[in-house]
Order: sequence, then C-alpha cells, then structure tokens
Amino acid sequence: MTTTAPHEATIAEQEANKATVLAFYEAGLNRKDFDAAARLIGDRYVQHNPRIADGIEGFRAFVDTIRAEFPDLRAEVKGLYADGDRVIAHVHGIRVPGQAGTAIVDIFRFEDGRIVEHWDVMQPIPDTAANPNGMF
Repeated sequence: MTTTAPHEATIAEQEANKATVLAFYEAGLNRKDFDAAARLIGDRYVQHNPRIADGIEGFRAFVDTIRAEFPDLRAEVKGLYADGDRVIAHVHGIRVPGQAGTAIVDIFRFEDGRIVEHWDVMQPIPDTAANPNGMF
C-alpha cells in the first residue's frame, strides 16, 4: 500500500531522482558506504522488502549485512524509468562474482528529492531459458 498519493514531478525532478537512484546504488550497494547512501534518504524510509526493517537503521543493518556476507556484491543498473515521484530500476544483482545473479526491479518513491519508500521484486537468473532473449 502506498503511503501517499503519487506526486506529479517535473521532467527535471524525475531526471534528478533517477540520478539519485544511481548514486544510491553506487554508494549503498556497490561501495557499501552507509553514510553516503543515507544522505540520499529522506527523514523517514518505508521499506516493503520483508527482510529489511523500516527506517534508516533498517537500511544501516542491511548495508552491514551485505558488507559482511557479500563484500563483492555488485548492482548493475540496466534501465531507469521515472513516473511522477517514483523511479523504477531494472537491475542485475550479483552477490558473488561468477554467479548468474538475480534480475531485480526496484521501485523508489521520492519526497523533496530524497528516497522515502522502497519496493522490490527479485528473480534468480536461471542457467537455461526457453528463449534466447535474456532477462535484461
């Protein structure tokens, strides 16, 4: 359930929000730099991933976990799409180098240029597929 009604953002706001999402992935997931990523999060942070607690402290715990358990984790953004106050990212996540990884769709909601809400859907990339199209 969305906590607020969608906000009509200008094209410039949408582009800025997309840049913020890229910076968030680079800081929080690729570099595991909580402090840098936290500057991109609003005063509140609503988390819809059931494995991550709400709020900035939930995000801190998540970054601490991936730093300890998956130090080489990488998130490669394959596509970014903005709609109003939301940015949708199509991401190739690889926890351990050499693994096929996971296809991820992340949805971020923004308020005043900062991330305030997050949803995600993840699907492991299989070894074989019924078509030659790939997942990205």
